[in-house]
Amino acid sequence: MRVSRRSLTVVLLGAAPLFAGGWILQSRANRDGAQLLGQVMDLVSNRFVDTVGAQALYEKAARGLVKELNDPYTELFTPKQIADFSRTTNGRYGGIGMEITEQSGFVTVQNVFPHTPAENAGIQSGDRIVQIGDSNTTHWKSTQVSNALLGTPGTKVKVSFQRPGVTTPITTTFTRAEIHIPAVPFQISFDGSVGYIPVQRFSEQTAEEIAGALQTLQGKGAKSVIVDLRDNPGGILEQAIATSNLFLRRGQEVASVRGRGGDAQSYAATQNPLAPAIPLVVLVNQYSASASEIVAGALQDHDRALVVGTTSYGKGLVQTLFPLDGGYALKMTTAKWFTPSGRSIQKERKMIDGQYVEVHPDSLESDSAKRARPVYHSDAGRIVYGGGAVSPDVTVRPDTLSTAEQTLAKALVPKSPEVFGILSDLAFELKGKVTPDFTVQPQWREDFYNRLQRANIKVERPVWDAGHEWVDRQIEQRVARVAFGDSTALRHSLKDDPQLQKAIELLKKGQSQKDLFAIAQASPVRTPR
Repeated sequence: MRVSRRSLTVVLLGAAPLFAGGWILQSRANRDGAQLLGQVMDLVSNRFVDTVGAQALYEKAARGLVKELNDPYTELFTPKQIADFSRTTNGRYGGIGMEITEQSGFVTVQNVFPHTPAENAGIQSGDRIVQIGDSNTTHWKSTQVSNALLGTPGTKVKVSFQRPGVTTPITTTFTRAEIHIPAVPFQISFDGSVGYIPVQRFSEQTAEEIAGALQTLQGKGAKSVIVDLRDNPGGILEQAIATSNLFLRRGQEVASVRGRGGDAQSYAATQNPLAPAIPLVVLVNQYSASASEIVAGALQDHDRALVVGTTSYGKGLVQTLFPLDGGYALKMTTAKWFTPSGRSIQKERKMIDGQYVEVHPDSLESDSAKRARPVYHSDAGRIVYGGGAVSPDVTVRPDTLSTAEQTLAKALVPKSPEVFGILSDLAFELKGKVTPDFTVQPQWREDFYNRLQRANIKVERPVWDAGHEWVDRQIEQRVARVAFGDSTALRHSLKDDPQLQKAIELLKKGQSQKDLFAIAQASPVRTPR
């Protein structure tokens, strides 16, 4: 149908009053809203029973606005909070290189990072921090201790430790340094052919660390690789893209982002891959989120990795950090992530009783749940599921506790810091007395029980005996980590990790990525013991 120029002019002119009227209404709403906010702030400032300073008043107003957005990922940071956020995200900070936790009324060293002042001084897991400078820290919280230990690289801090079995405190003056928290704490191989790379976070050097681990494993004869993203909360976008690029061809899309305007911005691999063909399995679970899901989704959509485990968390929202005056910053949700096939990573959630919860939680992906999800296809035509999060190609349920084990675990939960402290003391006493292939002895369990009783942590004997398998696993893991480190602890936990077992099994059977997909299609879902 042809439209005359005159008719078109009339249509546009007819629309003008609507636009003008809309502007008038919007302007009035803005003016009334600003007046409301101003009146409330004036009344609080001048008439509230307690004096509220101007700075505090404006900050409270800003925090109230952010809170009312009902988005747990949008946060207003103080200068101190932005420093903490940057340290967590970047994996770097000024300090002495320890991970600490609260145990038995003490702040205790849980882990010592390699090549740090703490390691150089011989600090060990289990050491209790009893004094910093001239201050006794016996009743401090871990946050207080952390704040006292952190500082500008090159400055000094004096710390005293109490080590189990040593009567005299160990006092050391540290020179703070820039600490790098490794994203890849270790790499190991199973039977010399299956490489394993655990990735804890996506910080500044994650892709570089994965590349180094991959080259080390291949240099030692690994023919296939497992990248473990379980419990990985995400991190820096650029590192997720660079990590994907280790396995994807140049030009392949990694993810896209769509903001308020609806236009999509695509992110693609820009380099030639380090490992374009090595058979690859990616492990995920319900705590794999954000950048982890970008990597898993991209590799799955391009048929570059077989995804094994349980459905990921579904955190597909983009946060942008906006610097504000006074050192403040606003981390605000501005867009959503999509995988190369067009799947939204964000899982539907809503606020219930102050908690942000899934509308349809089902990390184990029952058949009915899968049928309800929208269907997408990988490059090769394989079915991948949308509806939020990354659904695994092979669902493997984690081991679950027996009823007796649950009963014992629940009995100890109220005293968990004290229980862990006693367990750590036992592990340190066994350090040096065990070999890497040790097995838990019944007398260790008996010793553990007696120590709990002496500490007035009462557990009925029948409950303890019925849940002894759970106790043995706790002892085994702590002794392995204290005596030999994380990699040995991982080997000891393999028998209780059906997801990792399944990944190894698949990679031993498949000689190529195509083989893996064929084997996985015929693979039954693993059930809990």
